[in-house]
Amino acid sequence: MLQPTTMRKIIKELSQLRSDPPEGIRVQVDEEDVLQFVGIIAGPEGTPYHGGYFKVRFSFGDEFPAAPPKCIFTTKIFHPNVSPAGDICVSTLKKDWKPTYGITHILTVIKCLLIYPNPESALDEEAGKMLLDDYAGYCNRAKLMTSIHATRVCILLHIWKIPIK
Repeated sequence: MLQPTTMRKIIKELSQLRSDPPEGIRVQVDEEDVLQFVGIIAGPEGTPYHGGYFKVRFSFGDEFPAAPPKCIFTTKIFHPNVSPAGDICVSTLKKDWKPTYGITHILTVIKCLLIYPNPESALDEEAGKMLLDDYAGYCNRAKLMTSIHATRVCILLHIWKIPIK
């Protein structure tokens, strides 16, 4: 169970994020349980993810903020640093974590990862290899996956749990 001061800090940051979010970043909070929330990142312009909206689920362990939260893409994405299961490889959520980092910082770092993928630390080896060997092919595959899984309509259908026919 998180400490009350940690809970208050998370609730305050979520409130700030909802009222004054950074460009291309939003949060969707479950009013019943504020620790159950997702960040929504708009695919940055100039990337194969542009036009897509990517959901990242946060899970806080008892050791937060000494240890980072677990962050997982729930929107399918073709990216070298995101596993097919949605796990994210970024040093901020691993060895470079600092207890002073907050939700806004994490979402901003993940958004930057969409702009600057790192094929050297690939969790999706196919995407990493394609990024290095066939950039145009990589972009085409990422755009296709974005159009199938991350467009505004796909996100709304996912939120409303409407089956796609």
